[in-house]
Amino acid sequence: MTPKEILKKFYGYDSFRSGQAEIIDAAMQGRDSLVLMPTGGGKSLCFQIPALARDGFAVVVSPLIALMDDQTAALQANGIPAAAVHSGHNESDNRAVMEALFEGHIKLLYISPERLLQEIDRWSDRIPVNLFAIDEAHCISQWGHDFRPVYTDLARIKQKYPCVPIMALTATADRLCRRDIAANLNLADPFTWTGSFDRPNISLQVVNNPGMKNKMRLIASLIRKHPNDSGIIYCLSRKSAEEMTERINALGFRAVCYHAGMTTHERSAAQKAFINGTVQVVCATIAFGMGIDKSNIRYVVHNNLPSNIESYYQEIGRAGRDGLPAHAMLFYSMADMITLRNFAEESGRSSVSNEKLQQMLKFAQAGVCRRRILLSYFGETAAHDCGNCDICLNPPHRFDGTTLAQMALSASIRVGGKAGMYMLNDILRGSLKSDIRRLGFDRIKTFGAGRDLNVAQWNHYLSQMVQLGLFEIAYDESNHLHPTPFGMDVVYGRARIELARYVPEQTKDEKQRRGRIPALDVPTLSPEEELFEQLKTIRMAISQKDGIAPYMVFSDATLHDMAHRRPKTLEEMADISGVGERKLVRFGSRFIQAIRKFEGMTATLPQGSSMKQTLILYNSGMPVPEIARERGLSESTVYSHIAKLIGEDMITQFGTLLTRKQYEDILDIRRRYPDNYSDHLSERLRPLAGVAMAIYNYQQRHAAARTQNH
Repeated sequence: MTPKEILKKFYGYDSFRSGQAEIIDAAMQGRDSLVLMPTGGGKSLCFQIPALARDGFAVVVSPLIALMDDQTAALQANGIPAAAVHSGHNESDNRAVMEALFEGHIKLLYISPERLLQEIDRWSDRIPVNLFAIDEAHCISQWGHDFRPVYTDLARIKQKYPCVPIMALTATADRLCRRDIAANLNLADPFTWTGSFDRPNISLQVVNNPGMKNKMRLIASLIRKHPNDSGIIYCLSRKSAEEMTERINALGFRAVCYHAGMTTHERSAAQKAFINGTVQVVCATIAFGMGIDKSNIRYVVHNNLPSNIESYYQEIGRAGRDGLPAHAMLFYSMADMITLRNFAEESGRSSVSNEKLQQMLKFAQAGVCRRRILLSYFGETAAHDCGNCDICLNPPHRFDGTTLAQMALSASIRVGGKAGMYMLNDILRGSLKSDIRRLGFDRIKTFGAGRDLNVAQWNHYLSQMVQLGLFEIAYDESNHLHPTPFGMDVVYGRARIELARYVPEQTKDEKQRRGRIPALDVPTLSPEEELFEQLKTIRMAISQKDGIAPYMVFSDATLHDMAHRRPKTLEEMADISGVGERKLVRFGSRFIQAIRKFEGMTATLPQGSSMKQTLILYNSGMPVPEIARERGLSESTVYSHIAKLIGEDMITQFGTLLTRKQYEDILDIRRRYPDNYSDHLSERLRPLAGVAMAIYNYQQRHAAARTQNH
């Protein structure tokens, strides 16, 4: 089959996304490639389709067990023979996978870099590997945000298999990292594809230190807006992930926690609950989400500032993978910066880590279109503002903040630079906390000079003063604020500054601000939206019955296409984007019945639909016993379908149905016992009798037609 035929047959799509066809073609020609595509951009198809189109099998190097299991399950749901070898399986299962691989029963093997490096030395160079795909390839570069030293040993692949193409794939790599990937993997003149990093369906929002009550109001509003969808909240520490989970559950939502301190069983259960849709939110550290292709993640929240733009971009990319609207909300504070600065110093790459952290902070503090900043970071230029970030939607109003800055700088000078941001906030507002009285800071001239502003306002303005370079943070002095030379110029009137005016988040009315959250009005659904919700219910029922994730049945985008086009026959369902042959037969009738019922028609599928399902699977090369298992029918019923299909000239290739000897034996018995020949057939031949006679009649018809034509 051609790559395009494979795309339709297994994945249900009629055309490739941008870049996919070119990347696949390079692999088909045996050429190395370096692929940069955004999360959700379709990287997996780039190596899966060449693996299926070429003889042999592909090896996919992946860093996480969860990623491997998720992708192999999704491939198997599409009828593609894939398996994974990793430490989460017992060794007898791993050995069985390797035996099946070398016997030619598996087309895609997912494996960790550590395990591959163990295995490859035992492999003969004649083992038919047709492609090595290195997923998350940025892990090989010391300039990447997730450097893993074991990845550097993957250079041995080229030494062992110099003629097998390598495809390196990542969603997050700047120019320096890309060059490193190609060099470290010994890629030979690689075909390079850099897709657009723009994800215009994701709305970007950053909120500076709103306080816990406002933060929880904003998060609750996101969950309420998407009651039947999912979201991820990323937290900086295990403790904060656990606390956030408790807060969300206390609001009446369904949330689970995920972090490295949990047992393997606990993490697996949390991930399964999230993937299956039994919980709305997972509160996780950065260890969660890589490679999970869950299509209905509608929002990603960062409870803290990420350590670099690459991580931030990769994590928000887990929302809206189906191309439908999604939201990314980032909360940050200077306390995050202090913690992350310490992490950077301890990272072993302090200069690189600190520089990446500074870039992340500049993004958070930006007063220009956020999407343009992201695209620029990855080397892509946007010609205009995106119109879908908080800066574009609400351009900040600026004012002369010189007087406020002079107040803050003066207070810092008068306490001898012994106050951090929070204490300076208290001094300016005139707070009589015990520490302030004990240190005598309540007696300085500027004590209470800014009492007309509240905590959130001063946090907002003090953060900007640090960002503008009026203060520096003395990390070695308990994070005290020290005026800089530029700050002293402001104090003495030699320089003036502008600040962005503080605007409180307008998420709730005053009644809600007092802690009472009224019920939201239930929006009126259009007929299409109503049908979409019904189809989601069917998807969930199938998911629970079959023990697979809902998105492995059909994605939200596919269900939207169904709700819009409303297919009422198998032929019409086959034209829906994302419906491949296996899923059409396995799940299609349930959705068609619901659509027909919604349209006021009888739910029963048109006559002959059952035979058409058998035909689809037969044409896919599936043997009769497997068709019977897949459809929940007896083999004799499947053979009766095939006999009728032969009679209608819809099946014309018979080699896989019965042998020449079986065919001749059945015809011979029929000639000898024309009245009751089936009674004389063996148990092995009896189910094949109808097929044999259909083939005989087919041949007689076509022989007569040829004679008539001559």
